[in-house]
Formats: sequence, C-alpha cells, structure tokens
Amino acid sequence: MSISTAVSSPRPRVWAMGISRLRDLFVDIASEYAGRADVRVVPRGFGDAVQEIEAAGSERPDVIVAGGSNGAYLRTRVDVPVVVIAPTGFDVMQALARARRDGDSVALVTHGETPDEVKRFAAAYGIDVIFASYRSTEDAQQCVHALRERGVDAVVGPGHVTDLAERAGMAAVFVYSRASVRGAFDTALDVAHATRAEGVRRQRLDNLLQHLRDGVVALDAQGRVEAINQRLAGVLGIDAANAAGMPLQQLAPELSSALPDTDGDTLVSLRGASYLVHRGPLAGAGAAAGTVLTFQESRAVERLDRTLRSRQRVQQFTARYQLDDLIGGCPSIERVRTLVRRYAKSDATVLILGESGTGKEMVAQSMHRLSARRDFAFVAINCGAFPEALLESELFGYEEGAFTGARKGGKAGLIEAAHRGTLFLDEIGEMPLPLQSRLLRVLQEREVVRLGSTEPTRVDIRVVAATHRALTEGIELGTFRADLYYRLNILSIALPPLRERTTDVMPLAAELLLQAAAREPRLAARVPDLEAATRVLAPVGEPLRRYAWPGNVRELQNVIERIAVELADAEGAADDAFTREMLDVVAPELIASAQPQKKGALTLRERSRHVEADEIRAMLAACGGDRDAACKALGISKTTLWRKLNPA
Repeated sequence: MSISTAVSSPRPRVWAMGISRLRDLFVDIASEYAGRADVRVVPRGFGDAVQEIEAAGSERPDVIVAGGSNGAYLRTRVDVPVVVIAPTGFDVMQALARARRDGDSVALVTHGETPDEVKRFAAAYGIDVIFASYRSTEDAQQCVHALRERGVDAVVGPGHVTDLAERAGMAAVFVYSRASVRGAFDTALDVAHATRAEGVRRQRLDNLLQHLRDGVVALDAQGRVEAINQRLAGVLGIDAANAAGMPLQQLAPELSSALPDTDGDTLVSLRGASYLVHRGPLAGAGAAAGTVLTFQESRAVERLDRTLRSRQRVQQFTARYQLDDLIGGCPSIERVRTLVRRYAKSDATVLILGESGTGKEMVAQSMHRLSARRDFAFVAINCGAFPEALLESELFGYEEGAFTGARKGGKAGLIEAAHRGTLFLDEIGEMPLPLQSRLLRVLQEREVVRLGSTEPTRVDIRVVAATHRALTEGIELGTFRADLYYRLNILSIALPPLRERTTDVMPLAAELLLQAAAREPRLAARVPDLEAATRVLAPVGEPLRRYAWPGNVRELQNVIERIAVELADAEGAADDAFTREMLDVVAPELIASAQPQKKGALTLRERSRHVEADEIRAMLAACGGDRDAACKALGISKTTLWRKLNPA
C-alpha cells in the first residue's frame, strides 16, 4: 500500500518491505514520515520483493527498509541501498521478559550469528535463554522445529520466525519495536539524502566530462571503465552508457598495446587520426586507485600552440610606423606608397632596396600595419649586428643543453616569435653563408628547427628583407646565395636616396624639428606646429637642399637634433629663425660640401658609389682636407681614396 503517492516528488522514495507482523508495524509508523518522504509499504519478501523492485522502472525506491533475513536477501540481489532493522538491547530485554511470562524455557532466534552483546546482556541479568540463529527460510523452519523438540515454550524473534513458532504451538514474541523501526526509517532517510546528493554530484561531474573537448576515460585498478565521455566513446565506436564496468581492453583492443604503461604522454594513432594521450593516477583513499586517460587530437594541440604563440607578443614586436609617417611628395615616394599598399595585400616575400637611412624599416612596418597580419607580431632583426653563432640562436632558437650557457628549458627564436606575423630581416646582405642556407629552408618549407633539436616547428610568417648592398655583386663574389636571392626578390621596392628628393628635404626637416620640439619643453613654445618649424628653418633651406646627405634621412635627423639643441639654448623672440651662421657652427659639413648633384635617377651601383664618395668627402671636410688623416680614419689607401672620388 502507498502512504504517499507524490509522483516525481523531490522527496526521497522509501519502500518498507515486509510481511506479517513487520508489515503491520510499517503501516502504523509510515504515516509519521509522510511529510518527509514518499513512503510505500510493500507486502513482499525475498524473490517477490526483487521482482517488485525491478518492475518499478524509473519509480524505483531510493532506499529500502526490511527485516533481518529479508533485508540480507535483498542486499545481495538489488542495486538499491537496503537498511536492515536492528533491534535495540532494550527491545531484546523487553521481548525476553514477556516471553518468560509465557513459558519456562525461552529461545532467542536471530538472523545470522547472535550478537555477543546480547549474550553478555542475558548473562549479566541471569536470564536463562537458548540462543539460535538461521540464514534462510528453510533454516528458520528447521530451527523452530528443533527448538520445539527441545521443549522450548516461547520464542523471541522477527516476524517470519514468530509466525513459524505460533504454527508450531509455541508462544511467540515479536522482537522489533516501534522505536527500532523508527530508527531504521531515520537511517533510511539519511541514506536517501546522501545517495541523492552523491547522484547530483556524479551527474554534475558527468556533465562536465561530456562537455570537455578532449576524450576522457577513468579506469579502476583492474582496468575497468568507471566513466567515459561521449567524445571518446564516439572515437572508439562504443556505447558510453553501457561501457561502465567493462574492461577498456575488451572495448577497444587496438588501444591495449598503444597506451603508456606509466604516467606521462604518448602519441597514439587511432582510427586514422593521431592523439596525444596523457596517463595520470585516479586517486582514491589516499592512494592511486585507478587511471585517468585523456585523448587530445594532435591537430587541436597544434592549433592551440599556434594561437598561444601568436598572442605571446611583447612591446618590441609591435610595428610603430604607418604609411603616413613616410614624409614626402616627390614622384618616387608616391611610387613607394603605391607599392606598399599593393604589396600589403599579398603574403609574398618582399625585398626592400635602399641606402642606409632611407627608411627601409619604416616601409616594412607600414606594409605590416596595412596587411591582414596587422594584429600579430612584427619582428625585426639586424642580420649584421650579431656574431654568426649568436645570430643563429636568436633566429632559430635552441633547446635546453644545446650549448654551454643555453637557458634552462630552451628558447624560441625570432622566427617562431613572428608566427602569423611579419619577420623583417634588415641588412640581409650581411648574413653569413651557413645561415643563408638555413633561412632558405625556412622560406621553402615554412618550418624551423631549433638548435639541438630534430623536431621541426611549423611557422606561418611573411618575410620582408632589406639591404643597402647590391646582392647581385654578392652573388658574383660568392658571399650571397643565388637561390636565396631569388627567394627573397619576389616583390621589390627601391627607396630613393635623399639627394634625389630635394623637394622633400624641407618638409622632412620641418617634421623632424617639430618632433624634436615635442621632446624639448624649452623649444615647444617656439615651434608649436609645422608652420612654425618651416618658418624657423627657412633661412637654411638652400644649404639643406644642396647637401648630398650621404646618411640620408638618418643624417638629416641628426642635423635637425643639433639645430633643436641650439635653438633651445638661444635667446630671442619666439619668431627668431635659425640662421646660416648658426648652421656653420652646428653642421659645418653642409657648408663645406658644395659638390654638384647628378640629375636623374641612378642605378643601385651608381648610388652605392656616390654614397662612398660622399662619405669620403665628409671625412675630408672633418679632417680639414688632410688626405693622410682621412685615409687613416677610413682605413683605406690614398689610391683607393682617389679611385672612390673619381669613379669611371
């Protein structure tokens, strides 16, 4: 019978299963728990009780309350917690006292061995009692018949035993009291709440397991599946719902020889895909009680690695310049701007040609900021600024222990740092030949091998190289690889020297002066804008335009810095200009040099020769015309000096 019929109630479902006297006691007490649990009294025992539980389906009880033999039977045959009613010492004492009133010879019959405390209790109070026990219904019948044969007048025991005793003509006293049944119900409620809480916890863990992107399986100490998520079950082609309790080796025989024997990582090929498998301990009771295996698809690991590397950028790997920073309006500079915008749409390698100081890195940064790679790293390295061994480790990185002094854990090279971004190789003509061949492989295969490693790392980079040298001459001399040159010279941009941009000299000078004024508080009020900067420099415009500028924009910037310092220290009105006399003091080489400039465009070789000639003239001017001193400072002979100043 059902005391509470709340279907799908959040209250625990408790089934009290018993027959005879125990059933009647359940009915009397169950109503007391109607507000706390959904209690159902089921007049079934043993096999009939098992069938009733299995037929309940989703309405199965959370916990079962039953008497001794019935409870012991159910515990071994159903997967529902069973609380067996345990009579208290007071119950036994009262029952024995009542039995003594009904007969001279009394027997206490219990399911299983009689507890020692009951025997000690009877001995302490001088109660003459025969102790008997049984394990099954057949045992109970034989036990009762044997007691009758011995002349026992009264029997104390559970319901089934007392029924047998009465049918055998003996007095019978029911050992269970209302207090012991209430205690069993209270214990059942505690068990039900704990079971539900554990069920909720396991459900949450299972939900977490199912939402993991990796495949996960937990095994017990014997290699049987305790839990597996759907992702891994799908890969293995098994049913996750029916996998629990099955040996993993039986479910997936192909894994038996591939899984790692010890904790750690290994690469496993499974159904045409590669997985990184990590084995770790499944802790329980303070020790390893099993194993947890996680399966990560290698392609996902590679994607994650690329994402992490692309985000690990530091400030020095950021492009600062943009195309608007390229000052000038002459046709050659407009052509450069057009090429930068066009090449920014491509991922092809670019070779930037131009003398030192013409702004090659500014052009490279501008191209990067206009490209689809703008959100990733811009990594610049000067190939002529490092010794060969240091340049190799900086470019390609190294593994731990690759050489003496190698950083613990190794180090990623600049090529890896440029992943998904732009790698700018300045002064590529200075790169040593051995490194040229390694760089060629990077350009061909788009993978890099660290020093001390044999495993290549895939990189997604756009390469921009720059040089002030004629690389074709290096090929002829054997100092530069022809195959590397053709790999680099896919797209090219030639930057004109400043001497061929005479119309841009003054706009550049004014912009540089304005930038210097922004850094110098004493000059800020005097040069507040570009118009003021142009006005200040107007008196020295002619010598600035006439000078050959062998150092190009970098040299112009140096001269403007000197002018800014002189202006900051000079006293006068806010509109005072910078005079020719002041220019003679801060930049005498501009006045001393009066060489006529060649009109029209020059070839790269002609530009290189003119640069050398201009540098020699500047040194001669610094040495006051002393050729011996100039040759010593330049490290050349007088014959070389004459040849450089008078090219054929």
